[in-house]
Amino acid sequence: MDAFDAKILEAVQQNARLTAEALSETVGLSADACRKRLAKLRASGVIEAEIAIVRPEKVGRGLMLIVEVSLQNERKVDLDRFKQRMSEAPEVMQCYYVTGNSDFVLILSVRDMADYDAFSRRYFFEEDNVVRFRTSAVMDRVKVGFSVPVTLV
Repeated sequence: MDAFDAKILEAVQQNARLTAEALSETVGLSADACRKRLAKLRASGVIEAEIAIVRPEKVGRGLMLIVEVSLQNERKVDLDRFKQRMSEAPEVMQCYYVTGNSDFVLILSVRDMADYDAFSRRYFFEEDNVVRFRTSAVMDRVKVGFSVPVTLV
């Protein structure tokens, strides 16, 4: 990766719909060179996905929650089962296996507290390995995104 790739990555993280022509103006390379570099960044897995960020309240999911989950056992089979269940749960926007006071941090999008109650019963209360969970309601989405600062090493 070089400085041109870094500039391309910075630009497409802000707007994944930029054309090669628009990128060429930003980066200082020809449109064809930008197309080739983008293809290479995608093929190599540097660009993991290109997504649309949807405003939750516009689609009836106005309550966002951050949930810390602690498991009783952290055996591989237990971790893998919990990870799989969270990966399959549509309410879970993000799931992180972490160090510290809890084992997992979840970002959830639900319709309302009744929806969250049903989720917690299904995934926490009915799961013997969940020893506790702590929930915080999001008051304001101050910054939302997946942009990673790109610096050359």
